[in-house]
Amino acid sequence: MYDIIVRDADVLQFDGDAPVLLPRHSIAVSNGRIVRIAPRVIDEPARESIPARGMLAIPGLINCHAHTAMSLFRGVVEDVPIEAWFNDYIWPMETNLTPEDVYWGAMLGIAEMIEAGVTCVAEHYFSIHAIARAVEESGIRANLAPTIFSGPDEAKHLAEAVDFVNRWNGAANGRISAWLGPHSPYTCTPDLLACVASEARRLRVGIHIHLSETAAQVAESRARYGKTPVAVVRDAGLFESPALAAHMAHPDLHDVAILAAHNVSVASTPKTEMKLGIGVAPVTALRAAGVTVGLGSDGAASNNDYDILEAARLLSLLEKHRHSDARVMPLGVALRLATSDGARAIGLGSVTGELREGLAADIVLLRRKAPHALPVHDAAATLLYSARADDVDTVIVAGRVLMRQRRLLTIDRRRVLREASRRAIRLTRRSEARVALYPTHQG
Repeated sequence: MYDIIVRDADVLQFDGDAPVLLPRHSIAVSNGRIVRIAPRVIDEPARESIPARGMLAIPGLINCHAHTAMSLFRGVVEDVPIEAWFNDYIWPMETNLTPEDVYWGAMLGIAEMIEAGVTCVAEHYFSIHAIARAVEESGIRANLAPTIFSGPDEAKHLAEAVDFVNRWNGAANGRISAWLGPHSPYTCTPDLLACVASEARRLRVGIHIHLSETAAQVAESRARYGKTPVAVVRDAGLFESPALAAHMAHPDLHDVAILAAHNVSVASTPKTEMKLGIGVAPVTALRAAGVTVGLGSDGAASNNDYDILEAARLLSLLEKHRHSDARVMPLGVALRLATSDGARAIGLGSVTGELREGLAADIVLLRRKAPHALPVHDAAATLLYSARADDVDTVIVAGRVLMRQRRLLTIDRRRVLREASRRAIRLTRRSEARVALYPTHQG
């Protein structure tokens, strides 16, 4: 007997970079995995049957870089330069956060992601145990990296991050993987980066880091160290472990060669970069060099939502605009960035990211009945350019239904909204303290 059969959906797969649609297929799930995809499994018994005729079944979307608890700061500061955004607003306000605040902020972000069809998130933040608790309870899949900064307590924070990895890596029946998260080469010294690299090798885990976000950061790195941030991180040994570089908006040709040679993945967060006016990763050039690229949201304080379909749409349009060529970033490539390539970027390519027999049953069903989604001449085109987050009907992670007919089944939605709202005023009070200092004098 199967655990779940999703019946008669149109199933999206990929043949290389080309999207392939399997019309009127059913997906059978057992023990958290897809065990059969076929035109008919009607006669087979299942504990739960999900009728999906007329719906599109896609792999769960992958958010490769997020700060989910920053949903608590959504819209609190807009239209300011990045230095002021960090130093005058976000980092002073983040000093107000307690672990319980982080838990509820993460729950708010996770609820939004599930409702938008995101089944897996790569998280980079502090109070990470609270986020792990939210992940475990909600049923989503996650790669969690506790943020580490340089400073007087850096040794303690690194030790706590190591303890987190030892406790949570492989937890929640394998839904949680744990990496180390040095914030960036502009907030971590080369010595600290080298210590993180050593611990990652010893633990056999990956590293998630912010890298080359702005042109000013690259210039400052060249002035201080005589090399780019990518070279600083490489020379500290971080690329000797699996590595995920968030943002990567300003690599030079030598940087791109380094990333490719060391199999470093990139998480592009186009909405945040465009909104802050700092430049967006040259994704087409990175992919041409052999670099794996996935899509991320960053935090809702800078991005305002956790909609990965929106990120795919924005990046596709941006790359066409950047190259003045409508053929750049075609449908299948953009959708793979949001699914299978995203899974590979965070070390889960053998686990999730596609609807294939043997992979995890991370499945999203989208309705196609609204005016904006009809008529459907090309299912992939409708998905990328027309679909909205509220078209998502059902979300399954590891064979467990997290949302059915737009109703969250593992999260108390009303309580999450209430808890987040009541914390908002206290959290947005700014103090003189900051969690870190964003560099304002480059070169």
